[in-house]
Amino acid sequence: MNSTSDITVGQVVKSRAGRDKGNIFLVLDIIDDKHIYIVDGDVRKLDNPKKKKITHVIVYNTVFPELKEKLENGAKINNAYIRKLLEPFKIEL
Repeated sequence: MNSTSDITVGQVVKSRAGRDKGNIFLVLDIIDDKHIYIVDGDVRKLDNPKKKKITHVIVYNTVFPELKEKLENGAKINNAYIRKLLEPFKIEL
C-alpha cells in the first residue's frame, strides 16, 4: 500500500516497523498521501498521536465509523474510549 486512498479515519491498523512494531492502533487523521496519525489510547494518546508512514502499517478491514462521526461533530473522545474499541484486537495477540 503506497497511498492513503484506501484508509479512512477510524480504521484499525497494525504497526509493522519501528519500536511500536506489532501494536494495534486506530487511524486518527490522514495527513497526506503518505502519512497518517495513529493512536492507541495507552502509549499513544489522543493529545500526542504518532505520525506514521502508511508503508509501515498493515491495514485491517475493520472501520469504526462512529469514531469518525464523533471527530467530525466535535464530540468529546477520551483515551479510554479508544482503548475500549481496540480491546478485542489486543486479545488476539
